[in-house]
Amino acid sequence: MCGIAGELRFDGQRSEPGVVARMSATLARRGPDGEGFWTDGPVAFGHRRLAIIDLSERSRQPMVAAGLALVFNGTIYNYPELRHELIGRGHVFFSDGDTEVILRAYAEWGEACVERLNGMFAFALWDGGKLFLARDRLGIKPLYVARTDKFFRFASTTQALLAAGDVETSIDPVALHHQFTLHSVVPPPHTILKGIRKLEQGTTLSLDATGRTTSRRYWSLKAQRPALPKSEGEWTEAIHAALRLAVKKRLEIADVKVGVLLSGGLDSSLLVALLAEQGVPDLLTFSIGFEDHPEERGNEFEYSSAVAEHFGTRHHQIAIPNAEVLRRLPEAIDCMAEPMVSQDVVSFYLLSEQVSKTVKVVQSGQGADEVFAGYSWHAKMTTEGKDGGPYVDRLRRHYFDRDHDEFAVLAAPTFQVGDVTGELLAAKLAEPYADEFIDQLLRAEATLLITDDPVKRVDSMTMAWGLEARVPFLDHHLVELAAQLPPELKLGSGGKHVLKTISRGLLPALVIDRPKGYFPMPALKFVRGEFLDFMRGILDAPACRQRGLYRREYVEKLLAEPEQHLTRIQGSKLWHLALLELWLQRNIDSLLSSGNNGQTS
Repeated sequence: MCGIAGELRFDGQRSEPGVVARMSATLARRGPDGEGFWTDGPVAFGHRRLAIIDLSERSRQPMVAAGLALVFNGTIYNYPELRHELIGRGHVFFSDGDTEVILRAYAEWGEACVERLNGMFAFALWDGGKLFLARDRLGIKPLYVARTDKFFRFASTTQALLAAGDVETSIDPVALHHQFTLHSVVPPPHTILKGIRKLEQGTTLSLDATGRTTSRRYWSLKAQRPALPKSEGEWTEAIHAALRLAVKKRLEIADVKVGVLLSGGLDSSLLVALLAEQGVPDLLTFSIGFEDHPEERGNEFEYSSAVAEHFGTRHHQIAIPNAEVLRRLPEAIDCMAEPMVSQDVVSFYLLSEQVSKTVKVVQSGQGADEVFAGYSWHAKMTTEGKDGGPYVDRLRRHYFDRDHDEFAVLAAPTFQVGDVTGELLAAKLAEPYADEFIDQLLRAEATLLITDDPVKRVDSMTMAWGLEARVPFLDHHLVELAAQLPPELKLGSGGKHVLKTISRGLLPALVIDRPKGYFPMPALKFVRGEFLDFMRGILDAPACRQRGLYRREYVEKLLAEPEQHLTRIQGSKLWHLALLELWLQRNIDSLLSSGNNGQTS
């Protein structure tokens, strides 16, 4: 919905408006419909608006009322109900959107207001001496922070914090280990840069002008069977009803047209079916495809077209040649809040560019695989049983891009750490209130891993074009319900059994029973030709050699045989190295060369 930024001074100085203005300028693409600023002594807020709910000036931000000031990014899907309740408690509203509902909810319930919000959100609120920040339960909306003895700053992107200056830009070795082990998932609070942290999903943070800080986790996920068992039919109807409601809310809570990103896979196709089931007129769908490789097709148009034809949608099919992909890659990397290696990052970027010419809001299918066990490794890890050894070892064998031993030969001595990724995941899997291994695994994905892979990827690439992506499968009520499902209703039918059951009778059979799909980008998996030359140029550049992140013998091995070195989930290890290095060249090196006062110590 927007881009937010702000600063709180700890040193008794007034916040300098120019600092927040620099941050806000980098967020223009997230919010092309307006800009606003507010300052009061040590605190300053900036906001870039993407107008979706209450398009009038009454909902412009920063919003100030009742002695409070607020900047907010996201959408609150239950805001009409909350607004009605707050009016009943005596609150008088001057706007019709969800922003003021957050402000009034805080005035009524204080920090506990977040527990009443159903939606995706990151916001900061100034309460006469206290700065209060919150992030939604699943981390759908980002919130990055930077802190020194003199100030605390927050923003929707790392680029905004870098633009403000005085940020330590050296590499965080712990984050580097996560980056290369978990296909660029770097869980909070870390980012690849030591000077930038991120607020953990499902948490709040409070600070006063002296720097005293309090953090609180307000949501956690239990993955246990309910006390009263349900039949398969009862479970199926319950999931169907919850998903139907999630889709409906994400359609109705908008004063603009809503489309669907249609890959042709089960998840996005089911969203189309549920929208059609609700009688949505003139349903808009969008698909993207790339050039084929001998080893892999570059599009799934046969499936997306079948769904579009079945439901009579107004379908937009976008084909991108490889030359265009290569030309636009650096541009997409500039819009990554953090370096992300997934092949479909550029797919979402180029797709979002075209979609944004038609609509401002889309629904997308991210989250279904993590919540309903849709990946091949879910079944593989589960069937290993006790012979599979410690739970975290199953993740290593089927999910980790590199084992710790390989990281040791990848990273230069300066960046060596212990097996921090293994330790983190072992602790996550061991948390209480999960009945079986699959429950522990899916909970870890939903509450830790998903935030920094598909969710962050979609937010960065869609918001780069002023396009808001809504993800019904990550409605927290649906996630909580799905966490209680018996394993067989997830793992059955090759994964996502309950969703496939719901889909029968709604979707064409070829879509339900097909192999798992996504937005394929073969040129970033099978690296050859001009794509290989492109990556070699990045990794042989003086900047890369001087940075000294990688051991050269490891780089040379991957450059010599790029297609022989794929991860366990079939990603290019060479692309992983090139992507991080290019992100650093374009976001850090360019910043320092421009004379910005970032810190590199």
